[in-house]
Amino acid sequence: MTPKLEKLLEVEHLSVRYGNIQAVRDISFSVGENQIISLIGSNGAGKTSTLMAISGLAPKTEGTVTFAGKNITDLRPDRIVKLGISHVPEGRHVFPNLTVQDNLIMGNVSSKNSSKGELRRLLEEQYELFPRLKERYKQLAGTLSGGEQQMVAIGRGLMGDPKLLMLDEPSMGLAPIIVDEIFELIVTLKQGGRTILLIEQNASLALSISDYAYVLDIGAISLSGRGEELLGSEEVKKAYLGF
Repeated sequence: MTPKLEKLLEVEHLSVRYGNIQAVRDISFSVGENQIISLIGSNGAGKTSTLMAISGLAPKTEGTVTFAGKNITDLRPDRIVKLGISHVPEGRHVFPNLTVQDNLIMGNVSSKNSSKGELRRLLEEQYELFPRLKERYKQLAGTLSGGEQQMVAIGRGLMGDPKLLMLDEPSMGLAPIIVDEIFELIVTLKQGGRTILLIEQNASLALSISDYAYVLDIGAISLSGRGEELLGSEEVKKAYLGF
């Protein structure tokens, strides 16, 4: 049996700048295999820029990103996907004029696991996770509810069979009952062996399922600890949990 990697992803001294705006300032953190790691913080704290930098979609001015022992700092986004990192962006971004199934298949286009048999297996895996998508597989994604579109986005992210799934604000704009479903799914994915890096403004929910979490404040990490520890932190309660 292959031993679990203590650090599947390691981010060291990462900085991201857009012109004169310093979005991320010298942050370091790691994600162990089969963990849920959360980044929490207010709007503009640098959470999305961090994920985009890991994916190769945002400019890194400093720092290194290592994945499964390989330096991926300067790799193109498509190479990063093929290595096993899948990024589900904020806002879902489904292809509205494609069917549910075609949206899912788009998540496998850049994958090395793209044989017909593997594609069928991955589709069935998503339909097992999301029975509603199986019912609607011929429906145009743009006609789905927000919650169903989020399921499509996550399913599309899983179609490459990634080692690391990065989720950016999966609860945004969804009804509370759907948010609960999405978070139950995230826990199910971990139980099935997935590793997840989660950005979430609902700090209470994120911390309740996280093995470890980091608090970002104006582009820098201000606090870190086990999810349950940060849930009990007076500083976190006051700043992010509304207590």
